[in-house]
Amino acid sequence: LAVARHLDELGVTYIEGGWPGAVPRDTEFFARAAGELELHHARLAAFGATRKAGVAVQEDPQVAALVDSGAPTITLVAKSDLRHVTGALRTTGEENLAMVGETVAHLVSLGREVFVDAEHFFDGFLHDPDYTMSVLLAAHRAGAGVLVLCDTNGGMLPHQVTEITEALRARLARAGAADARLGAHTHNDT
Repeated sequence: LAVARHLDELGVTYIEGGWPGAVPRDTEFFARAAGELELHHARLAAFGATRKAGVAVQEDPQVAALVDSGAPTITLVAKSDLRHVTGALRTTGEENLAMVGETVAHLVSLGREVFVDAEHFFDGFLHDPDYTMSVLLAAHRAGAGVLVLCDTNGGMLPHQVTEITEALRARLARAGAADARLGAHTHNDT
């Protein structure tokens, strides 16, 4: 809470307070922030994931914890590399698209601003650009305010990030989504 106050004083735009429902300390932070934290510049954001495969968005406890956090902004991590959809989530590409679209639409319908972190975006784009693009379009069409391109493994060099982002912009324009706001989440591993 003290750090959040200082960040707000510095003029930081968003403060991500953690993953309510998954991390007890983060759940406590949001519960206490509701009564103890007055922000003047920043918006509080809660981090979490899309609904689970095969679970209705209204019945997913992690999505409910995001709503219960009271945060006006929600940052959702979503698998955007088909290999991780099938390997890590153990579901289909179509179900993943439904997970993304339904979770974003649900949160937007409750008045939340939603950012979507497209996990493994750059690796996924190199592997299967059509599928990775479909994840971003599902999020955008459901009302996501920002599509965050994640270099989750930190393997991209700056020129690769530039080339892929430019290719993505062109694809978004052709798909009628030229207005999509993009963000970046990179690592410096390389």
